[in-house]
Amino acid sequence: MTVQNEAPAVGADEALEVWIDQDLCTGDGICVQYAPEVFELDIDGLAYVKSADDELLQEPGATTPVPLPLLRDVVDSAKECPGDCIHVRRVGDGVEVYGPDAE
Repeated sequence: MTVQNEAPAVGADEALEVWIDQDLCTGDGICVQYAPEVFELDIDGLAYVKSADDELLQEPGATTPVPLPLLRDVVDSAKECPGDCIHVRRVGDGVEVYGPDAE
């Protein structure tokens, strides 16, 4: 039996970034509950990532770095998201390691 959505191991020295596909966002807010430092619901009811300066990044496909201390919270957000719209990928090669497109 193959377990789906298992992410490859990520080394502590690998930089990660996260983005949200607003076309799939349900506005449930689970991501904000897990990692309010990284995610925020906007007035349109959809979730967005925030910059390190706490600025809402509303451009489609906008990414923000995943701070290592918040990695588990961001991963849990991706796993629990009902819209499967949270994508976490390695900065170096762009490979998605957590989220709906992770291999």
